[in-house]
Amino acid sequence: MELHSIPYRISYRNVKHPRLEFKTGELLFVLPFGHKPRILLEKHRGWILKKIEFIKECLKDSLDKELEKRTDREFKDLIYSLIENNSKKLDVELNNVFFRKMRTKWASCSSRGNLTVNILMRCLPEDLVEYVVFHEIAHMIEKRHNDKFWRIVSKEFKNYEELEKGLFIYWFRVVNTI
Repeated sequence: MELHSIPYRISYRNVKHPRLEFKTGELLFVLPFGHKPRILLEKHRGWILKKIEFIKECLKDSLDKELEKRTDREFKDLIYSLIENNSKKLDVELNNVFFRKMRTKWASCSSRGNLTVNILMRCLPEDLVEYVVFHEIAHMIEKRHNDKFWRIVSKEFKNYEELEKGLFIYWFRVVNTI
C-alpha cells in the first residue's frame, strides 16, 4: 500500500496504542483493530520522512560492506565464547541458546533467559556480533530499551549508537545477499 507516496504496511493487532516501526526498512503501522493509519501518518510525517532518508543513506552505505565468511562452527564458537564472557560480566545466567534465521532481528532474549541468534549474524564483523550478544544479555537485567538499559549498554559500548547504525546498514547488505 502507499499513502501520500510513502510505502507502508498495516498490521492490526490486539494492542492498546498504535505505533510505527521501520525494523526492516519498510514502514509498518501496528494498529489496534479499527484504527486508520492516516492520523498517525500525518502526526508523525516529519519523523517518517527523516527515517526514510536515514534508510536511503544506510542502503547506499551497505553496498561497499564486506561480509565475514565464517563456518557454522566458527560462528557458534564465537557466540558461545561471547555469551560466557558477557554473562559473567553482567552476572546473569542464560538458559538456552538457539540458532535460526530470523526475518526482522539479529537476536532476541526471552524473559526465561533463552537467547535466539539469527544465523545471518555469522556474516557480521566481530565487533557487531559482540555488541549484539552483549545487548541481548543486557535484556536479562532490563527488558525494555529505556534509560536504564542504555546505561548498561553504554558502560561497555560507548559507541553503541554507531554500532546500532552499523547493524542497520549490514541488515540491508546481508538480507539482500543471502
